[in-house]
Amino acid sequence: MASMRDIKRRRESIQSTEQITKAMMLVATVKLQKARQKAEASRPYTNALYRTVGEILRRTDETAHKYLKHPGEGKKAVILITGNRGLAGGYNMNAVRMVLDGPFDRENTVIYTIGRKGQEMLRARGYECRDDWSEVVNAPLYKDAISITQTVLDRFEASEISEIWLVYTEFKNTVVHVPKCQRMIPVAPEDEHVAAAMEEEREDVLPMNYEPNDEEVLNRLIPQYMASVLYGALLQAVASENGARMTAMDNATDNAEEMIEKLGLQYNRARQGSITQELTEIIAGRNAVT
Repeated sequence: MASMRDIKRRRESIQSTEQITKAMMLVATVKLQKARQKAEASRPYTNALYRTVGEILRRTDETAHKYLKHPGEGKKAVILITGNRGLAGGYNMNAVRMVLDGPFDRENTVIYTIGRKGQEMLRARGYECRDDWSEVVNAPLYKDAISITQTVLDRFEASEISEIWLVYTEFKNTVVHVPKCQRMIPVAPEDEHVAAAMEEEREDVLPMNYEPNDEEVLNRLIPQYMASVLYGALLQAVASENGARMTAMDNATDNAEEMIEKLGLQYNRARQGSITQELTEIIAGRNAVT
């Protein structure tokens, strides 16, 4: 049985850990409130973009534009959004698993990481990682999404990559965060996210005219569409990360409180046992004298 001193030291250590996890939970809660508002505000605009792009694609020859056809050469590119820190439950690993379990073999895939944890995990598994934008996830801005989009699109147009995929975590609520994997380029109306948005509010779709031609419109619209989707994904990911960290730290605090309570009982039992032993020795000594 552990001594009273060992139990006391362990209890004090866990109490210090509890204070840290409680502080981290409070910080994550504050960050979550701000991130959730931005993430929820971005959804209507993103869905409207999906519907607009989908309607244009229905009226366009898919083989006539560079963003709609498969170049046939180059690797698949994956933009992976994770966190820069751990202590967020399975948040980072769940996003990485979407790459590991998806149609992305190591030889024909290049990873563009937004977040250090995703980069560390995939590099350790032999994936090629380029152009790390880890600082972006701390405070996502639309201009950052534009810059990342332009970098990846330039390589697509140069046939260095053949497809562009986005992996992130969608924020549902405080405790539910769903990892997502969607193809961004080539764009097709049958893509799940585009098709789902087009099914919503179908009666609101109006006849569409654009000038000077569909190619010029798509040249301008699809990069903006990609940047907006990426920015929305960044906001969703930040909200998901803070929600996951808040939940993880809340669970850690509860576990620490439970362990402190158990150690308190062990300490009291050890103390009572020590007192009983001392009394027994005193009585035995008294009896021996008399």
